[in-house]
Amino acid sequence: MLFKQATLQAIADGKVTVAFRRWRRPTVRADGTLVTPAGMLAIDSVEKCTLDDITAKDARAAGHADVAELKTSLSKRRQGSLYKVTFHVAGPDPRIAMRSRSRLTAQEIADLREQLARWDRASRSGLWTQRYLALIQRSPGVRAGDLAVEVGVDTGRFKANVRKLKAQGLTESLEVGYRLSPRGKAALRVLKSSR
Repeated sequence: MLFKQATLQAIADGKVTVAFRRWRRPTVRADGTLVTPAGMLAIDSVEKCTLDDITAKDARAAGHADVAELKTSLSKRRQGSLYKVTFHVAGPDPRIAMRSRSRLTAQEIADLREQLARWDRASRSGLWTQRYLALIQRSPGVRAGDLAVEVGVDTGRFKANVRKLKAQGLTESLEVGYRLSPRGKAALRVLKSSR
């Protein structure tokens, strides 16, 4: 479940506590959590609904001026069922602390090697994890679309893979493009030295 930058700030400020999404199947569940740049969100409820169920209070809690504005936004995508998701910020984004650490323990290195190898094995386009890390290191702040062309994949797949690396605290998103975090730089040094 992704949010626009302006919405993320409103979530962090406690002004947005509801989201409406069209899904074939919900990507979050009640009592679960979702890590976002605004912090760790605790998912309070996920309820199937209709456009007619949306109230003015819901629209404001979702960051819209009124129901009409929210319905216009939702009309851009018509596939899937409509769901109302309520949430609250449960704490800071744990990736922030993780990615700022440039010293990795032997266990962290072993865990990262295992995770990256698993992603590489599962990929239809071959070994990608170290290639992406090296590319981001030498091209910080470059548009995702341009980086995707360089590695020969579509932008959507490239961004999805970078999100995996970000979840491990290895990359950071910039206004445009990405950069390696201190943890990512340390991990890439270790991975390159063990080839």
